Amino acid sequence: MTDTVLRLIGVTQQYGTGATAVSALSGVDLEVCRGELVAVMGPSGSGKSTLLSIAGGLAIPTTGEVVVEGSYLSEQSPKQLAQLRRRSLGFVFQDFNLIPTLTALENVTLPLELDGLRARTARRAGRDALASVGLEGKADSYPDDLSGGQQQRVAIARAVVGGRRLILADEPTGALDSVTGELVLKMLRARVDAGAAGILVTHEARHAAFADRIVFLRDGRIVDESRRQSADSLLAAR
Repeated sequence: MTDTVLRLIGVTQQYGTGATAVSALSGVDLEVCRGELVAVMGPSGSGKSTLLSIAGGLAIPTTGEVVVEGSYLSEQSPKQLAQLRRRSLGFVFQDFNLIPTLTALENVTLPLELDGLRARTARRAGRDALASVGLEGKADSYPDDLSGGQQQRVAIARAVVGGRRLILADEPTGALDSVTGELVLKMLRARVDAGAAGILVTHEARHAAFADRIVFLRDGRIVDESRRQSADSLLAAR
């Protein structure tokens, strides 16, 4: 499909060898298209975070292929892979991962400047990204001066700045209250509606309801999938 942003093809992740080997993922096939948000659900240890790490090139699968916008990650040099992550992939984590000694604007623009973008151009793009999450007035604030919800919104701005096409979110609302968490999910949903592809790892059925499709993992395998169906119904059926 021409609008496919991410493909996982027969992805397996195994730790250890022989009798002590543990499979975190086993033969996973998954496609995520532009304008689509896929929620990945499953019990603790089912492979959700491993799947996200492999999708973002942060971990190398034992077998199988990962394709991002037509590029096979296994064929990329470390330099090419780092460049692809800076330009095409946006990560949002539960613990924000902001650099405390940098302002909100500096945190957002850092990937752009590392990619060689001129500082003035990067700052302009960073301010636009902060404005898109309602934080245009917090550009010069440091993470310690921001609430948890504001820090997560900075992290989202960093994930989308520069027009990244694949957003990977790992329990992004876990440290937030319910109201702020819903706001963060609406922002992720808006970015996907604007043309990105997204994967949301969550254990909350009400959060998965923001997705177009729900994939359920168990023991490293996709055991069920639902398109625009209640996540509560999906979980009840397991």
